[in-house]
Amino acid sequence: MTDSAPSPASLKIVMAADTFSPDVNGAARFAERLSAGLAARGHEVHVVTPSVTHGNHGVFTELIEGQPLTVHRLPGWRWYPHDWLRFVLPWMSKHYARRVLDAVQPDVVHSQSHIVIGRGLTRIAHRRGIPVVATNHVMAENVIDFTTLPPLLDKVAIKLAWDDAKRTFDMSRAVTTPTRRAADFLEQTIDIHGVIPISCGIDKRNYAPDLTERPRRRVLFVGRLTTEKHVEVTLQAVAKLASELDIVFDIVGGGDQQRNLEQWVARLGLQERVFFHGRISEEQLRATYAKADVFAIASIAELQSIATMEAMASGLPVVAADAVALPHLVQDGENGYLFEPGNVDELADKLRRVLTASPEEYRRMQRASLDGIEIHDIERTLDTFEKLYRGEPV
Repeated sequence: MTDSAPSPASLKIVMAADTFSPDVNGAARFAERLSAGLAARGHEVHVVTPSVTHGNHGVFTELIEGQPLTVHRLPGWRWYPHDWLRFVLPWMSKHYARRVLDAVQPDVVHSQSHIVIGRGLTRIAHRRGIPVVATNHVMAENVIDFTTLPPLLDKVAIKLAWDDAKRTFDMSRAVTTPTRRAADFLEQTIDIHGVIPISCGIDKRNYAPDLTERPRRRVLFVGRLTTEKHVEVTLQAVAKLASELDIVFDIVGGGDQQRNLEQWVARLGLQERVFFHGRISEEQLRATYAKADVFAIASIAELQSIATMEAMASGLPVVAADAVALPHLVQDGENGYLFEPGNVDELADKLRRVLTASPEEYRRMQRASLDGIEIHDIERTLDTFEKLYRGEPV
């Protein structure tokens, strides 16, 4: 993160995040980049999040995106149906909220999740007259696989959760989501209006697009390996192209579906073409983007997809499922292609188009990705949230 000039009238901000570093997911990455960007502008940022291990809680100074941040690690518990999720005991959230607000005395609270920590901080801040800005990163598909409830009860639980989310959002000065489609989704799901779309933002200066001509064979996916990502759809598409193209598929990220995906690889005979890299460092991730030729994402539950934005900032054409917010990033026929969710044949065809395009056509798609990422510059995101924190119109 590059330092920016301090903003006038710096603020004291409490960032409530049910997921944060070292977690690897879009909500955590956004909270990290936003917090670090605000700190670089001279604001005092306090992040409230679960501890990595239950016994290791307290207040720490942590280096996030190159910025030292004050991180309040509350006692966190593992949710074992999920591969990494940690949570704060819900009935303790208000107690912890009082303690943090007493110690920090913030100007504003920014809730990154209405589920536990953000829920408690929102309610206590509202009672004390502290303004709250809420950002929603949640879709039902993101959590339904981990409730361990029967399908019928899943629906009941999700309805109750959204009802509670509305009560929490009603206590907020402003409610935001990463895209207009995500805002429409939230307004249609609960009785709420005026949701503001604000991109998660990306610092494109951190990425080095390689526009040189080279053999095109590397397909890349970056993200959590969970059911809603549907990585198995991309695996099947790669299998269809294997006899025709010298294709390689790099998968970056971890998750509960990795074993299942490895079984897919074995069934499809792709052991020599598919590589699981797990979770890697930021430097390794940027290098992986730089050597890829196309980014493929079959997910049906993206409210924005930071990984897709990173791919675009790296000059990659993108082939994405035509679902939720991905069409907001991928302009069909411009910086890549959209395909019907779950349609293996169509995905294979769109990957073939990118990998066999003429050098001129491929370079045009690369440049379209770079042009498309301009409106997602992190500085615009920071400007907008600063205005919301101060109660200014956006």
